[in-house]
Parts: sequence; C-alpha cells; structure tokens
Amino acid sequence: MFTSVDDVSARLAETGYLASPAVATTVFLAARLGKPLLVEGPAGVGKTELAKAVARACDARLVRLQCYEGVDESRALYEWNHAKQLLRISAGRGETWDEARTDIFGEEFLLPRPLLTAIRGDDPKVLLIDETDKADVEIEGLLLEVLGDFQVTVPELGTVTATRRPFTVLTSNATRELSEALRRRCLFLHIGFPDAELERRIVRLKVPDVDAALAESVVRVVGALRAMDLRKAPSVAETVDWARTLLALGASTLDETVVRDSLGVVLKHQDDIQKAAAKLDLDAL
Repeated sequence: MFTSVDDVSARLAETGYLASPAVATTVFLAARLGKPLLVEGPAGVGKTELAKAVARACDARLVRLQCYEGVDESRALYEWNHAKQLLRISAGRGETWDEARTDIFGEEFLLPRPLLTAIRGDDPKVLLIDETDKADVEIEGLLLEVLGDFQVTVPELGTVTATRRPFTVLTSNATRELSEALRRRCLFLHIGFPDAELERRIVRLKVPDVDAALAESVVRVVGALRAMDLRKAPSVAETVDWARTLLALGASTLDETVVRDSLGVVLKHQDDIQKAAAKLDLDAL
C-alpha cells in the first residue's frame, strides 16, 4: 500500500489529512506487517478520519462497522434473509426439508455485514471498526477470530478466509478498557491533540480563506481552553469549525465580544462556557 513513511505522509496529505511522524510511521508499519491498527485518543482528533484518508489514498473501499452498546453478531458479521428464505420454502411445497435446506442456506440468502464484507473479495478495502470501546465485551470474541486470522466461520457454508487482507483500523475513546487479547493482535497508536504548529497547518488546510494571524489566534485560544479543567476539551474538528465560524461572522481578530458570542462552537456544555468566559484572558495570550 505504501512504499515508505514519507510516502504515507505525502499521500495522506494529498487527501487533506496532515499526519504527524508518529502517525505516518505506525500506518506504514500496519500496512507492511498486515496488522490491525488500534487508534486511541480523545474524540475529534482524527481517528476515524485517518481510516477514511487511508482509503482515499489507496483508492480502497471503506467498510465501516459502527460499534454501540448491543451490537451483535448479526449486525457485525452476517445474517440470513429470513423473509426470502420463507418465500423459497413456500414456493417449493413438494420438496423435503433436506432439499429445501440445501438451497436456502446459500449465497443468495446471505446478508453479509461489515466484517464478512471486508474479508471477502480481492478488491482493496479499509475496514474501520469505529468506537470499539462502546461495544459489549462479548463482541471482542468475534473480533479475535476475524483480526487474528482474517477469517469468518459461517456454519452453513464453512470458513471464509480473506484472500486479500483489508487494512484494518479500530478506534477507541478509551471509555472502556479493551482486552489484552485484542490489543495483542494490533499495533497501537495514540492520537492526542496536535501541537500548535500542526494544528495551525490543519486549520489553514481546511479553511484556506482564513489568514495566518487569525488561524494563530484561534489555535492559541483553543490551547488555553484545553488547559482548563473542562468537561469536554475542544477537539481539532471544533477548532476548524471555529475558524469557519469567524470567517462567516466577518471577524478579522479574536476579541472578547467575538469569543463570548461564538464559544458555543467549541464548547458544548454550559458550565464549560461559563468557566471559560470567567477565566479566559485574551490579553495574556
């Protein structure tokens, strides 16, 4: 997929994703070693976007499993089209059960979900298992088989083994500790908030009309907000949204009035907004 770490950085940048050296190195190693990549970090730092950028850079199909409490095998792996099976049984009333069973448990009646979809076929794919920590612990047993050998067992059809392994990214906000067995199967990458220079570059890339001075001011104020004890620190996505907001407002600088009126773009809790309004000193930044 990639020839070098520099190749990763260059091709991701072409898609609009500015990768730090640590991110580019880990992506290169995951691709070269054929290992899943577990990416942890706070919400909004680019974990999901990394998988999307790799898919765009490699012209691969993105297959996404969005995890949530209660997601089960039928949603993650496969299920049978029961309505179609019943119609087939009804149409063959003269058949024995053995004759009907051979037919209704075939490919025509199989509904592949993201995990099965990702390992079937020879086309390049990126498998994104998003917010893995939100799934129940039981789903990890299923992931161990899929990520360990990149194969899935369908009792009625046998074992399906990937002929071309997908580049696999698991994301986690670390709201629940993932099992050591799952971690062992993956390369690990932590993406935190970027340093000021990288965040300025991201803002200028995503909001090209913002001038350098305003971008620097936005990043500096966001950095000060992150240093406060807030319920939810502003993410990189919210920094970009704030820059777009300031353009929409026609603001050329960040003054107290503009900041007060637009804090809801970067802070999502009223107590955070009140705390920031009381503590933020623009003159000291």
